[in-house]
Amino acid sequence: MVTALITHADCLKHETPEGHPERVARLEHVLHALEDLELRRVTAPLAAEDDVLRVHPAAYLADMRRALPQHGIVQIDGDTFLSPGSLDAAFRGAGAVVRAVDIVLGGEAGNAFAAIRPPGHHAETDTAMGFCLFGNAALAAKYALDHHGLSRVAVVDFDVHHGNGTQDLLWDEKRALLVTSQQVPLWPGTGRTDETGAHDNILNVPLPPESGGAQMRGEYEAKVFPRLRAFAPELIIISAGFDAHRDDPLAELNWEIEDFAWLTEQLCALAAEICGGRVVSTLEGGYDLKALSESARAHVQELMKAARDE
Repeated sequence: MVTALITHADCLKHETPEGHPERVARLEHVLHALEDLELRRVTAPLAAEDDVLRVHPAAYLADMRRALPQHGIVQIDGDTFLSPGSLDAAFRGAGAVVRAVDIVLGGEAGNAFAAIRPPGHHAETDTAMGFCLFGNAALAAKYALDHHGLSRVAVVDFDVHHGNGTQDLLWDEKRALLVTSQQVPLWPGTGRTDETGAHDNILNVPLPPESGGAQMRGEYEAKVFPRLRAFAPELIIISAGFDAHRDDPLAELNWEIEDFAWLTEQLCALAAEICGGRVVSTLEGGYDLKALSESARAHVQELMKAARDE
């Protein structure tokens, strides 16, 4: 089997102000780092509006469309912006994760990586925030459950910032398990262990500032992997943020590239054990360009190894 890489040039048309950490160069560097890899390359479609409406109300989409500028850049949140190409980028991102679910569940690829921007895991039900417009990981989970008829889907988020949006969107979804590790304390201020969802379907794993890969590995081995095995998902969705890297400017964790590779390897091995290796990964944060591109490459290489082993 192969790994699918799903992206679209429209994701480069979401523009932010000069100096903003979530910039076009992020995706350019990731795609350059993956250029020489033998991947099944897929063009992301625009998501159907009905698929976005699985997680966001129609009024929210209407608000986004009204706010979209014809020229220049407008601010819609303390650190979230819209440019003329932003909604096309967001719909391509949502379309990428939907297509990834179709490809993996249809057996066309062993697993898939959606190389997209803007990221998604901070977008709440009716609130854009934290650079994010649509909740891509939660949308992918709901699509797999509702459209493909799965009974259980797990989302694993290892971005350094808590995926408050994914948590909000899946809070009352008993068919989904969300497991998220993040630096605490850190923006957005959520991600405590007592945030467990309406159906005990959320596991938050706080990591202290300045901790590194050894602590992360211990937490995943003690808490995350047993919880995933007990839940026995039919698909694992990864919110792949690479800003826990020691060189990232927006946080204080000290992961190395090898830690992202180890975690990806372990999640793929667990997926092989419990759900036929079915993994869909979507790009979230990572703001040091070198650390981001090298970590994303290591992540995708582990996906490729797992797909070949199927």
